[in-house]
Amino acid sequence: MMAFLQLAVNGVLLGGFYALLGVGMTLIFGIVGLTNLAHGEFVILGAYASTLLSSWLGVEPILSLIVTVPLMFLFGLALQLGLLNQVMKKGGEPALLVTFGLSIMLQDGMLLLFSADARHTVASYSLETLHLGPLDISVLNLVLFLLSALCLLLLSLFLSKTDAGRAIRAVSDDPHAAMLSGINVRRIYGLSMGVAMATAAVAGLCVGLKWTFYPSSGGGYLLIAFIVVVIGGMGSVPGTFLAGLTFGLAQVFGGANHGLLISYLLLLLMLAVRPNGLLGRKEG
Repeated sequence: MMAFLQLAVNGVLLGGFYALLGVGMTLIFGIVGLTNLAHGEFVILGAYASTLLSSWLGVEPILSLIVTVPLMFLFGLALQLGLLNQVMKKGGEPALLVTFGLSIMLQDGMLLLFSADARHTVASYSLETLHLGPLDISVLNLVLFLLSALCLLLLSLFLSKTDAGRAIRAVSDDPHAAMLSGINVRRIYGLSMGVAMATAAVAGLCVGLKWTFYPSSGGGYLLIAFIVVVIGGMGSVPGTFLAGLTFGLAQVFGGANHGLLISYLLLLLMLAVRPNGLLGRKEG
């Protein structure tokens, strides 16, 4: 029983990070209607930024978010307004190909700048363990879960309580009606990409703290984000959180040998039984 409880706790803690990894992708798909194939590279870019900043400044890695989150937000805003909005006028397929090209360019650029050597971020609590009765909880996993949950909570509050967030939800529901009501849809697309990139910066910090990473690591995280988004429902932040927990539990209980297999089977089952995901909206 204790072993089962230990695995469940580990799965939930891992699932929080997976939810954070997928929320940026689901935000762009649900609002902009674009499958961002460069999302994994954006996460790895955030990992490099956090690792280098914390090393250069000699501060706790979490404090690097003070710099990386605004920078990644501005990068996403400029990318959407300056490039993707223009390409999307020609249809969804050209924009999809542009994000694929961006993923290749970013991967090669990071390889050129940072070499192919493995990188990892070390924090003061990386190896500490919290003992709660029979449970042993990694302090690092707990910190990453709390950071992920806080990020998702702030995103939910932003979308529901602010004028910009309500404009984003209006565009997500019906861009044509939002445009008729005076909302600048293209600007909202840029804001959404900026927010998604900010979440990628936080996810990149988590990647750097927990695993080693390379310039080519983005593809694996893109796949995880895609699975989480499909299971949770395209465009649903709460659904993404539930899907992240489900995916994390499936991986931990499945173990190193069968965790990914169980996750892929779960994806296929969800596509067959509930293609809109756990909390995804049904198309009218």
